[in-house]
Amino acid sequence: MEARPTEFAEFYRAARDDCFRTVLVSVGDWDTAQDLVAEAFARAWAFWRTVSRHPVPAAWVVRTALNLNVSRWRRHRREVPLPDPGVVAERPAAGAAADGPIDSEIIAAVLRLPDRQRQVVALRLFLDLDTSRTAEVLGIAPGTVTAHLARAIATLREELTSTLYERAPQRGQNPS
Repeated sequence: MEARPTEFAEFYRAARDDCFRTVLVSVGDWDTAQDLVAEAFARAWAFWRTVSRHPVPAAWVVRTALNLNVSRWRRHRREVPLPDPGVVAERPAAGAAADGPIDSEIIAAVLRLPDRQRQVVALRLFLDLDTSRTAEVLGIAPGTVTAHLARAIATLREELTSTLYERAPQRGQNPS
């Protein structure tokens, strides 16, 4: 029984930042993402014997957090006005992962994607799941994952490239 807390603690340390970033990009609100991930990890601890045998336990945590978000939304949809999906809650980098925070423009661009594309991007690129695992977590076909990812990447590429061109100094201007 002693291995259970140690094993879970190692999993938590290794997966918490990736899970948080994935949920943050999916829900778009720092505080909500923290609450959802904390609850999902609490449930993972409660069911650790089962979760530890999952092929990708971090995906289990993310899926649980996203399901909790849907449940929360259903309970509060008539009580709470929906936030502007283009606004990302800024937080200090103190809680950011060792490899640094995600650029706020990238987060904002991902948040402007349709829900399913945003979820696919978060799972495939931030949590590094393969297509079949992403399909399994979201309950959709692998081909649908591929299609959503392709559309999302094309949209992000166009949007972020145009942002870079707008920032770049024009020919003949002094880049001061």
